[in-house]
Amino acid sequence: MAMEEEVFSHDLLIVGAGLAGMRAAIAAGEGLDVAIVSKLHPVRSHSGAAQGGIAASLGNSDEEDSWETHMFDTVKGSDYLGDQDAIEMMVKDAPGVIYELEHMGCVFTRMDDGRVAQRRFGGHSKPRACFAADWTGHTILQVLYEQIMKRRVRVYEEWYMVSLIVRDNVCRGIVAYDIDQGKLCVIRAKAVLFATGGYGRAFKITSNAHANSGDGIIATYRAGIPLEDMEFVQFHPTGLWRQGILVSEGARGEGAYILNNDGERFMTNYAPEMMELAPRDLTSRAIQTEINEGRGIGGQDYVYIDLRHLGKERILERLPQIHDLAYDFTGVDCFEEPIPIQPTAHYSMGGIPCTMEGQVTCDPGNTPIKGFFAAGECSCVSVHGANRLGTNSLLEAVVFGRRAGTAASEYAKGEVLPELPDDANQPAREEIEWVLNNQGSESVMAIKDDLQTSMMENCGIFRTEEQLKSQLATISKLRERFSKVKIDDKGRRFNTDLIGALELSRLLEFSDIIVTGAVARQECRGSHYRTDHPKRDDENWLKHTLAYRTDDGPRLEYKPVTITTYQPEERKY
Repeated sequence: MAMEEEVFSHDLLIVGAGLAGMRAAIAAGEGLDVAIVSKLHPVRSHSGAAQGGIAASLGNSDEEDSWETHMFDTVKGSDYLGDQDAIEMMVKDAPGVIYELEHMGCVFTRMDDGRVAQRRFGGHSKPRACFAADWTGHTILQVLYEQIMKRRVRVYEEWYMVSLIVRDNVCRGIVAYDIDQGKLCVIRAKAVLFATGGYGRAFKITSNAHANSGDGIIATYRAGIPLEDMEFVQFHPTGLWRQGILVSEGARGEGAYILNNDGERFMTNYAPEMMELAPRDLTSRAIQTEINEGRGIGGQDYVYIDLRHLGKERILERLPQIHDLAYDFTGVDCFEEPIPIQPTAHYSMGGIPCTMEGQVTCDPGNTPIKGFFAAGECSCVSVHGANRLGTNSLLEAVVFGRRAGTAASEYAKGEVLPELPDDANQPAREEIEWVLNNQGSESVMAIKDDLQTSMMENCGIFRTEEQLKSQLATISKLRERFSKVKIDDKGRRFNTDLIGALELSRLLEFSDIIVTGAVARQECRGSHYRTDHPKRDDENWLKHTLAYRTDDGPRLEYKPVTITTYQPEERKY
């Protein structure tokens, strides 16, 4: 049976309905035909899983806080790989973003005098995390969804974006699969904005939703556009043991302890000044070191996070979701017992290279792809460099979602709808037909499990050249097995087997990019920790990686880091 196809047109098309995507749609303003494509209902977007807060130097809890201090903390946290012009723009925009969200109806937790409450977070020298208990991302997501409904933004809900249409350095639209109807559709647009989120599902233990399969970054990569700094994947220190589900950094911001098998607050040995509120890369390595050296609880692969001394009342006021998640998934009542935790793959510092206005670029000289924009975790501005500070992700999504939405809408106003090439949908159609008709013997789940397990073992918190090269060989074998994959459901409508196979092909491809970049980068910087090259090497590696797609695998080039105010120095906490 031939696949049904349709063509749609919009002025601005946004792919992804999390914080960055919806904020971009709101920024587009009146007079434009704006639409969003999302493979989930918007309020199920992964932004809703963000718990602890959104950063801004409001100075409510410490009057000495300032955007300059926020900027320095972020630059230092990035291990000096963050672009300082972009970081400065983000932290200057931050206070206004909080008040804007508040005026839209975001119910932040309050101080006794009515001002927005702020708490400490890892790597920040001041308490600047604005929060709504431990539901911050969820709360903001609901508010932004109300705003796009108010503006009657068209949402293509449960549509899977298969490919990006780029010809002659001009973006012309996308090809998407209507999951419910089983139709392949071309959507052309004057401007396309990707806000498709991260790619943590390459790892066995992850805080990421199942939907975070790197669809946007691989559509970009396959369209001939490079990806930036993909080797930098953040492990959050505190995921529920074996589950990976996030235990918010807000717990440590409220004063929780991390303990080893001896009952010791061992962060005193790794970051004596900041203790549990050291940056995530350092804290994750500390926890993994304790586990590797036999000081996990009972010699196992976890340690404890202890909230008991905070008291039931404070936990229920500030961390109610943590209590419920720990109880539901591990059977632990955190009023009475410490919670078993281990590091969990959490955030993607790398992604689609773009300017501060979200304009996607395609080379070290920042040549633009006309009509193509990106924002949020799928993008690489780069404000996080080699390691993101907690609460800067929601901030980035909202700040650059707004900026990219404004820039994309301004671009669209001056353009006509681009012509579609005759073969616009051919790669997507051929890929889907191949998956549906392939008569192999391999299962999607078996290949995916082997990929995730091996990535965790060989490309995790600690890395060596031997492990990484072994992982490249493993990925090559897994891609060969994928060529023999077979799915059971051969139907068109709501075929989750089909979507799972498409997602797996993307997981395999971007895992290859992560590992290739990690093999090449012979240093330790932020989340990328090479035990066989245990020092940061600014002379050779203070630069961004660009990975280009070739028939022989990723080809790497490099571009300079933008340094404006703070010269690189050793990170100490």
